[in-house]
Amino acid sequence: MNTRQTLQLLRDHESRNVLFTEPDGSWPIVWERARGVHVWDAEGKKYLDLTAAFGVAAAGHANPEVVKAGQRQMAKLLHAMGDVHPHALKARLARELSRITFERWTKTNRKSEIGNRKWGKVIFSNSGFEAVESALKTALLATGKCGVIAFAGGYHGLGYGALNATHREHFRRPFRSQLREFVHFVKFPTSSCSSRRAPAHSKTGIKMAATHVGCHEVEQHIRRAFRREKIGAILVEPIQARGGINIPPPEFLPLLRRLCDEHGALLILDEIYTGFGRTGKWFACEHSGVVPDLICLGKALTGGFPLSACVGHADLMDAAWPASTGEAIHTSTFLGHPVGCAMALAQIKEIQRLKLCERSGALGKFLVGELSSIKNLKLKIKNTSRGLGLMAGVELTLPDGKPATQIALHAIKTLLHRGYIFLPEGEPANVISFTPPLTITRAQLGQAVAVLVEVLTAA
Repeated sequence: MNTRQTLQLLRDHESRNVLFTEPDGSWPIVWERARGVHVWDAEGKKYLDLTAAFGVAAAGHANPEVVKAGQRQMAKLLHAMGDVHPHALKARLARELSRITFERWTKTNRKSEIGNRKWGKVIFSNSGFEAVESALKTALLATGKCGVIAFAGGYHGLGYGALNATHREHFRRPFRSQLREFVHFVKFPTSSCSSRRAPAHSKTGIKMAATHVGCHEVEQHIRRAFRREKIGAILVEPIQARGGINIPPPEFLPLLRRLCDEHGALLILDEIYTGFGRTGKWFACEHSGVVPDLICLGKALTGGFPLSACVGHADLMDAAWPASTGEAIHTSTFLGHPVGCAMALAQIKEIQRLKLCERSGALGKFLVGELSSIKNLKLKIKNTSRGLGLMAGVELTLPDGKPATQIALHAIKTLLHRGYIFLPEGEPANVISFTPPLTITRAQLGQAVAVLVEVLTAA
């Protein structure tokens, strides 16, 4: 089918809320195939993908080793019985996730506060929001406290549990009457502790001042929430992706770790987007040396199969979850799917073999340097860039300081027709983001930035 036929079928038979289409047919394209860093549409046009399909294709689209692993497993065992009769690959992957998280962190961080967090235990799920909900359940079982602190701009998925912690009125408003609203939102810091004071706390978290806030103010409002509410966990993305590629100051995660330890709460890191080399290390928390109690993983875990995981240190997981007596209290039909497990094991090997964490870090420095040079151009709009590893963004604002949303969206559409796939981030959709496959080359990155500059100059 061609693009027009596919889009017409979707208009006829898919919920109209899912897919946005331009009346003139300029958006979207219909993907036909993808390999490496490239995508081809239904008409055969080739594109350079700067999104990695929401960060999934870390080791490249259709990585041959990952594909082979999935194919072999499909021919051998296509489905198993999640919480009843297991398969070996689920055990192997659980062991591997323990190895690359808590076991590795224990070896590299000898601080006494790590205690007995020497290995991890896993709850498998299908999508990222389910991993978050596994973590929220773990926190409640472990602490007996239902309250959670999350952050303005945070995105943790749209299932009803995770939606409580996703800070965007667009997603929350239609369903508020059915939400428990156990989350207390605090503004996400974007500057050092010397930032000027600003309102930073909100029970609903929907209307908060846009003034930048530093770690000192964040700390005060978190402490206030701990005094007033029964808080069992702090849930945070080390870098906010959908929030606009927001990078907090380096003291932020250590502050959260300290506050959780002080108040007997759990630190939950949502590394669904930032995990598996995206920021130049296996996990973004490693930049600050912080060890979480729970880490949520997904997206790049398999390179293209629906599988996610919540990993907690073994002492916590055993204390929170009772031993099964024949009926698990948290499970699903496709839990630890054998094809997903096979692909995840292959994906982890490819990330190691290709040294993609190191590659992401080196290319990220080049990318941020290239993006920083845009600020020196004589453009009619203001721009600021930021990034860590291959997770970067260019924020566009009008001369009056308002988000340049329409310019950003027009630029992304123009880039698409020139053969480059980008996505907007941030609630006003004014951040043009770079989250390409980690296999992208320096030349391809430079080419993408150069075309972006051309488009912005003409905007």
